[in-house]
Amino acid sequence: MMKLFHNFFDNEDTINADYNEESQVPVAANNRKVVSFSRGKALQSNNGKIALFEPRIYGDAREITNRLLEGQAAIINFSQMDPKIALKTVDFLNGAVFAIDGEIKRIGEQIFLCTPRNVEVSGKAAEDMTHDRESENF
Repeated sequence: MMKLFHNFFDNEDTINADYNEESQVPVAANNRKVVSFSRGKALQSNNGKIALFEPRIYGDAREITNRLLEGQAAIINFSQMDPKIALKTVDFLNGAVFAIDGEIKRIGEQIFLCTPRNVEVSGKAAEDMTHDRESENF
């Protein structure tokens, strides 16, 4: 058993004659900076507008996301949408506001507020609604 153990680890010191070392080629450093267009765009166009939406299909989430990218807040009323599709849409919008460092808050029964990062939401009503609904499904 010891001989097998010794043979296994003893082979590390052997040199493989077929091994060819390749020459080192210097690589130029990439000095370009990565800029997020969506974040810059959202910061530049804070025009104080709030868009109101009452989506009926999942595809309406694209227009809501475009408004968020333009720096606008959006109030979305999901009362006219099937609850399962509304839940998928809220999941999509969660991803969108995360990508732009924004927020999504439930402000009423089937009503949500999505904001880009340059918009702050304050007030006790928004906090209470979000806290009261945490345990509920859509």
